Amino acid sequence: MAAPGSQADLGRHGLRRTNSGERQVAMMRIIQREPKGTMRPGQDLVAAGYAGREGSRRISILRRKELLSWFSKDYVELMHKKDEVSIDGSSIPWREYGASEWEEVSEGGIFTALWNLSGAYGLGFHIDLYKIPVRQETIEVCERYDLNPYRLLSANCVIAVSDHGWDLCEKLAEKGIKASVIGKVDSGIKRQVSYGQVRGFMERPREDEIRKIT
Repeated sequence: MAAPGSQADLGRHGLRRTNSGERQVAMMRIIQREPKGTMRPGQDLVAAGYAGREGSRRISILRRKELLSWFSKDYVELMHKKDEVSIDGSSIPWREYGASEWEEVSEGGIFTALWNLSGAYGLGFHIDLYKIPVRQETIEVCERYDLNPYRLLSANCVIAVSDHGWDLCEKLAEKGIKASVIGKVDSGIKRQVSYGQVRGFMERPREDEIRKIT
């Protein structure tokens, strides 16, 4: 296993090393996207729903026989289950709940959604990887197949921006939706990710991790 903070460890998390001497580039490539509202430095970033859940569910169906050799039938069946609550841009009154902007997570996972949202406004962010909701079944599948859950296909998952992130989380919890404040929008253009005592820069989006299996 790679040592925490090593280049191999950072790469496994989809990050690159933070270099205190690295000069920040003058421009961020702006991503063309229809705005739903606004995003400003200092606002909270909220993850609603579970990262990589849909990807791990599909993999558990495709690789059911293999997984049954490692896990109980009941646990594999749990991996197969779809989410009972719908979380998307139309089923939740995001603005009424206090979100000023939001991005649905899909192919490329939660990292791609964060990258696109950041690029649409030309703003950076800092997030704590360990605060992103991930189901244990997803972690088990990803560990078995050496996949990054944060770059894995997601559905029923949204990144929202809010002045009062924890108030938004409480409103979502009342609807049975798992949500957490995972970080903040920054005035610079760095996309910083930390886990434990390690900090790195998010790498550009790449092919969805599910392509390694399908």
